[in-house]
Amino acid sequence: MLQTTLFIGLLICGLSTALAATPPTVAAASVLRFALLEIADAFTAQTGILPRLSFGSSGNLRRQIAQGAPFALFLSADEAFPLDLAREGLTQDNGRIYAVGRLALLLPKASPLLSDGTLSDLGDALADGRLKHLAIANPETAPYGRAARQVLEYLGLWHKAQPSLVIGENVAQAAQFVSSGTAGAGLVAYPLAVSFRLVACCRTIGIPSEMYTQMNQRGVLIKGAGEDARDFFYYLFSPEGRNILQRHGFGAPHAVTTP
Repeated sequence: MLQTTLFIGLLICGLSTALAATPPTVAAASVLRFALLEIADAFTAQTGILPRLSFGSSGNLRRQIAQGAPFALFLSADEAFPLDLAREGLTQDNGRIYAVGRLALLLPKASPLLSDGTLSDLGDALADGRLKHLAIANPETAPYGRAARQVLEYLGLWHKAQPSLVIGENVAQAAQFVSSGTAGAGLVAYPLAVSFRLVACCRTIGIPSEMYTQMNQRGVLIKGAGEDARDFFYYLFSPEGRNILQRHGFGAPHAVTTP
């Protein structure tokens, strides 16, 4: 009997230790891929903890979390999806804004489109056939796709562009459509457009911020998240984390970081 009790005690202790040692699982918007991999490496070097990162469109990740996916931290490309989860009682609190997103027009280096910050040539290129396919992320599930739609609406091109649109599941796929030649241009995330993987093949035109709603990117800890997930989240706000995010093209959050 004593041996059985001791065995059960050791088993429970072992399970608790295994759970405590489980690396934090992070659901992150695809726009964060390059920056977050670097941040995770720096965090691991300091703490010995290796976060498990899963990238996708913010809308799809939000749905997975609502359906019970075992994520500890959600880093969205917008505010709406994390705050939806908070209202549903699935998060520890309302979280914090960790970065401000920016949108860009991505073009192959040989593109005939003019590099005009006002995007005045975009409509002409759609009309005269110089631009046959324009890539954007899905506006229903990807915040950068929603921002791309706002830009096209601002320019009066949303309906005109419909036959030419190539829709990516997320903004990383939309950028890939341009780099692979599937699309002749893309309205994508600035941090992806200036990444080392795209600067060799493409050129980037920053899009004026007045053309789309400011993209406050919010993160939230999911209920039940442990200390490792919390430490990784707050590492984003450390000088090292902020420096990496800004170096990858993200804007710094302002003083107001809660609704």
